[in-house]
Amino acid sequence: MKLEVLNTSGQKTGKSVTLDATVFAIEPNDHAIYLDVKRYLAAQRTGTHKSKHRGEIHGSTRKLHKQKGTGGSRKGSIKNPLFRQGGTIFGPQPRSYDIKVNKSTQRLARKSAFSYKAKENNILVLDTISMDKPQTKEFASLLKNLSLDGKKTLVLIPERNDNVFLSSRNIEKTNVQIASLVNTYDIMNSHNVVFVGNAHEVVTELLKK
Repeated sequence: MKLEVLNTSGQKTGKSVTLDATVFAIEPNDHAIYLDVKRYLAAQRTGTHKSKHRGEIHGSTRKLHKQKGTGGSRKGSIKNPLFRQGGTIFGPQPRSYDIKVNKSTQRLARKSAFSYKAKENNILVLDTISMDKPQTKEFASLLKNLSLDGKKTLVLIPERNDNVFLSSRNIEKTNVQIASLVNTYDIMNSHNVVFVGNAHEVVTELLKK
C-alpha cells in the first residue's frame, strides 16, 4: 500500500512510503482482536476490591444463646452474616484479572487492526512534528490542517517526545503513543491512525517477527 507523505500544513511533500503488506494488508482475524482487546481491558482493572468475611470483623465471638430450646435459629456470634454489620458471604477479594494471550496472537491482533484501518483508508503519514515547547494550540492547528479535528485520532511517533505528548493531552479524542508501545485497543478505538516520520517502519519491524 502506497501513501503520500504530508507536512504539518496538510499538503503533499512529494514523497511517498509503501506500507508492508504482511502488516497492513493481511486478512483480519476478528477473534485475535477480541482476545487482545479483552486482555488489555482486563489488565486495566486493579483488582483491589475487598469485603470482610466473618473472621475479619471486629467483635465478640461469644455465643449469643444456647444451641437448642430457644425456638430461634442457630446464630453463633455477633459476626454472623445474618446480622447487620456482620461478615459478608462470598464477598469480593483482591485478585488479578490478567489474561494470558500468546505473543503471536497479540501480533496478529495488531496487524489485523492496522489492516482494517488501511482497508478503510484511515491511515496518514506525516513527515515530522517539531515542537520547541508544549503548545496545545499548535497541535490542534495541526489536526485541523489534516482534517482530523473532532475525530478519534491515534498519533504514533517513532520515539518519546515530551513536547508532543504534553501538547496533545488536553485535546479530546486524540491519543499520542510511541510506535513500539501501540496496542490493539488504541488502534481499534480510533478513527484515524497517523504515522509520524519512520513510525510505520518501527511498527513493521515490531510486528514482522
